[in-house]
Amino acid sequence: MSTVEADPLTHNAPTAGGLLGENDGKMAKVEALKLASDHLREPLASELENGESHFSNGAVQILKFHGSYQQNNRDHRRRDWSMMLRLRSPGGRIPAQLYLALDGLADRYGNGTLRATTRQTFQLHGIPKQDLRTVMGTIVRNLGSTLAACGDINRNVMAPAAPYTTAGYPAARRLADDIAALLTPQAALGAYLDLWVDGEMAYRLRPTPKVRKINRQPAPPAVHSGDEQEPLYGSRYLPRKFKVGVTVPGDNSIDVLTQDVGFVIFTDTMGRLMGANVYVGGGMGRTHNKEDTFARTADPLGYVQGRQVLALVKAIVALQRDHGDRQSRRHARLKYLVHDRGIDWLKGCLTHYFQGEIRPLRKEPARTLEHYLGWQRQGEDRWFVGLPVMTGRVAGPLKDTLRELVQRYQLDLRVTPNQDILLCGIAPHQKQDIQDRLDAVGLQQSALVEPTGSHGIACPALPTCGLAITESERLFPDVLARLDALRQSLGIGQPLLVRMTGCPNGCSRPYMAEVGLVGSAAGHYQLWLGGAPGLTTLARPVLDRLPLAELEAVLRPLLSCWVRTAATKSFGAFCQDYTTEQLQGLLGTP
Repeated sequence: MSTVEADPLTHNAPTAGGLLGENDGKMAKVEALKLASDHLREPLASELENGESHFSNGAVQILKFHGSYQQNNRDHRRRDWSMMLRLRSPGGRIPAQLYLALDGLADRYGNGTLRATTRQTFQLHGIPKQDLRTVMGTIVRNLGSTLAACGDINRNVMAPAAPYTTAGYPAARRLADDIAALLTPQAALGAYLDLWVDGEMAYRLRPTPKVRKINRQPAPPAVHSGDEQEPLYGSRYLPRKFKVGVTVPGDNSIDVLTQDVGFVIFTDTMGRLMGANVYVGGGMGRTHNKEDTFARTADPLGYVQGRQVLALVKAIVALQRDHGDRQSRRHARLKYLVHDRGIDWLKGCLTHYFQGEIRPLRKEPARTLEHYLGWQRQGEDRWFVGLPVMTGRVAGPLKDTLRELVQRYQLDLRVTPNQDILLCGIAPHQKQDIQDRLDAVGLQQSALVEPTGSHGIACPALPTCGLAITESERLFPDVLARLDALRQSLGIGQPLLVRMTGCPNGCSRPYMAEVGLVGSAAGHYQLWLGGAPGLTTLARPVLDRLPLAELEAVLRPLLSCWVRTAATKSFGAFCQDYTTEQLQGLLGTP
């Protein structure tokens, strides 16, 4: 183990397996579990060998780092345990071989569906515990990984899903891959391979050339965790989950301000990375009736040169590792550190972790929520087609058609942050057959899909999510249809950005929507209003308990006022012109 001296500014003292933070006097229980897990092996490894239908709570906490949550089907009266698996797919890319493997695994071991997530990857649901090793091993052997898709660690790195070959998009995808490789846990990778593919090192996640270069360069001593096996994270990993997104100027498909760290990159005329605007401290999770928890948009940190981006990523992760709250998990995200200490404190503290220069932000164009639906040119000789997938659930005829097309043409897929799917790498002579097959399952209007539906997203919620208070995915199509009918009855042509979630954790990012519905009690939702169509403004809570049955009655007077007085504005911008009390006065009575 390397020697790490206490830092008089941060009051950190070295301990076995990592630094003891300034607020670690009483560790959360999960912190002790991580510390005792032998780099995320136990008690998971032991419990994989028993005949129980489910894992203990301790094993469940470690299982998350391997990309899986234990779930209970709450539609059933008795306990019905199964596992959800989430993939690690930077930028949403799913190679043909991997997709076909996932399709077969869903049918053979899962509930027969795949689900595109709001973080650009696929989930499988309904996997029995006894089949977990088989399913996980099959994913790894088919070019996939679930490592660090969940848990207190860097999650899937987001980037624009569109496979465009110009305008900085290739550089954004490369940077997302580099960040994902840079933040791959080293000791945990060994545990992952040991558990799921019998330690076959041929399947290890190899660092990219840029990551190998940055890891060879000397870094400030504070970056090192004190644990030689896990040099960045340490043996307790991070206080909570950590999310990174990369995009290009103007394209806000990734919700850049909701990330712990968001990058807007700038490239030269050859498409090479010149630098990036950096935003820190975003996050959606909160808890009802806990005012010390809240959704937050990221603050601007500044602009860094391209050659310094990866070093800055490591520095921010190390800073959060050392200073994030390890006593209260509700208060453990980077957003609370930025909120409590301020951006100036963060910049000052970063000087102990980062030797580069942080300059003022570069000017960016207005941000737009891109959805990439319909036929679009991928490059000079290839096309892609964006398919709307309501709530991301791939099932039935759509699932069959995707399998046939991927199998026949060996097409890669990309998952968008809006839970849609792009079929990529299509040759011109393949377009008509693909379109004919899409027409047969009702996707012939994919380019003209109703914008309210194409931009709306919802979390799974009931019956599988243990945190869900009420429904989301299963009711969302009806909610959208009702809102569209209401718009049409009032003569409103503009779409609405609608997002729905079954609990306040905010997996569908409802706090950025023009209309956000957040489960608060059975059949009731908090109503959030005022987000911007370009995902640049946080919405506000206006009602605590809106009965879903009264949705139209409550919103009709407000929408009528909008169309009468400010129809040229977006609905979100209209709401921003009013105080919360004024908005409440414009709502109908539930």
